[in-house]
Amino acid sequence: MSPETEAEVVTYEVRGPVAVVTMNRPDFRNAQNSKMTYALDAAFVRAVEDPAVKVIVLAGNGKHFSAGHDIGTPGRDHDVHYENKAALWWDHLDRAGGDQRFARESEVYLGMCRRWREIPKPMVAMVQGACIAGGLMLAWVCDLIVCSDDAFFSDPVVRMGIPGVEYFAHPWVMGPRAAKEFLFTGDRFGAAQAKEWGMVNRVVPREELEAEVMGLAEKISAMPQFGLALTKKAVNQAEDLMGMRSGMDSVFGLHHFAHAHNAEVGADSLGGMNARSMKATATSTEQNGTK
Repeated sequence: MSPETEAEVVTYEVRGPVAVVTMNRPDFRNAQNSKMTYALDAAFVRAVEDPAVKVIVLAGNGKHFSAGHDIGTPGRDHDVHYENKAALWWDHLDRAGGDQRFARESEVYLGMCRRWREIPKPMVAMVQGACIAGGLMLAWVCDLIVCSDDAFFSDPVVRMGIPGVEYFAHPWVMGPRAAKEFLFTGDRFGAAQAKEWGMVNRVVPREELEAEVMGLAEKISAMPQFGLALTKKAVNQAEDLMGMRSGMDSVFGLHHFAHAHNAEVGADSLGGMNARSMKATATSTEQNGTK
């Protein structure tokens, strides 16, 4: 077993009324394996159950927030059993093909993200550097996103022939036309563009990011806790009335159809792509001249 897999992949700290939950795989750009998924869930439960915690901050240790789902590090653990917490479905380990992938991703990707979106305390994502594919899902389940001016965002999975990540929030977090450009190009868009699209709340210099996030979290924490919970539920329900939940369900089916198609006609369900080749084909809006 890699020494990295023995490390504490998520850290938890309480600063006054704010719980800071930090992804801690900096050597792998905080790629999300199953161990991290369930460690995040445990940390969020801890914060929810602590009445002194009013706001939760989600952060990533190191240069990057998160490079997405773990599809190739030494700590990849997709073949390890964890007790299902989000989806009432059978375990994926003794299944094959699409059955296996659907069971696992219903739990660790779509199910967990929906579970975290419903956390009754405000959540603020503190984003720096890379926020790519599965990293977007982690940021999008938060109520507010504050990022540094060096942050960049991308959902490049269309390169695999797959219509976006499993938690398909794109049209709701940035609008349909921006979502199409984001997905059709696979480009890396910077913080300023993300702010223009409405995907993030604030952009600040890297050295001011933590202070900005903590100041915002502390300001929110002065509001009544139950009032915050009801307000969050109200906005989430409004999004769902605009089709967010049913839209995600439909795209989750398309997502898995794409995986199955890749496996039928190509080398594997990822369309022959891996983390290295995905990074090699990435371009930024600065490189191609757009803004």
